[in-house]
Amino acid sequence: MEASISQRPRFDTTIPHLGRVADYILGGKDNFAADRRAAETALTIAPELPVLWRETRRFLGRMVRYLAAEAGIRQFVDIGCGLPARDNVHEIANAVAPGSRVVYVDNDPVAVAHGQALLQDERQTVVIEADARDPEALLSHPRLTELIDLDKPVAFLLFGVLPAIPEDDVARRVVGHLRDRLVPGGHLALSHQVSDPRPETTARLTAFYRREGAIPRLHRDNLRRRAEVGRFFDGLTLVDPGLVYVPWWRPEREVPYPADAVWVAGGVARKD
Repeated sequence: MEASISQRPRFDTTIPHLGRVADYILGGKDNFAADRRAAETALTIAPELPVLWRETRRFLGRMVRYLAAEAGIRQFVDIGCGLPARDNVHEIANAVAPGSRVVYVDNDPVAVAHGQALLQDERQTVVIEADARDPEALLSHPRLTELIDLDKPVAFLLFGVLPAIPEDDVARRVVGHLRDRLVPGGHLALSHQVSDPRPETTARLTAFYRREGAIPRLHRDNLRRRAEVGRFFDGLTLVDPGLVYVPWWRPEREVPYPADAVWVAGGVARKD
């Protein structure tokens, strides 16, 4: 059994956190010196990182609009939500389907504290601290069960969290548990940085994150490949266009990048 929240190492601002690294790269202010140093080094390895994160946020928006408008989803659980940004899940979902319920989940106390402060007056949206590595505890959190009825269709969102779970057996267990809790009509949506287009760049970045401790328990030499990510959807029905690089998932504009420029794969799948 993975460690519970109370058993995890105490919050340490001297170790970079991927969510806060992304926050700094995208111009945010909710980060610490260790995050900023890590971000500057990461940008020398992969200058395209801002594009990756911006395109992933755009994919998130298109995906939530699809789930709310076309799939009829009214319950969302965003696992590994990170720091609040523009166009958050609850804003997008409620613009399409007022009354949608959203639970944000993260194990970073900074992200949780900021989210709770921003959403303290919301009745249909909450932020909880929980660890994706312990999906049973996550789904039984009292604040989640107050808002989300798991006996009705729900969308589990895993945006960028699976690369932070480098052990394949743990990642499969996490996704398998979520998949098993879906009822027919429920959906699983995820994005995952992959090594296929730029294996040398992603290998260097992986080695850097390992040295910095930004991803605990990181023992692999590179990110997962796109085919490996596709296996997380086993047992579900992928929604067209399937698992693709995120700018090409139902784009709303002409994609201005070559095919290997955005090495983040994403997809949405339904439980029948």
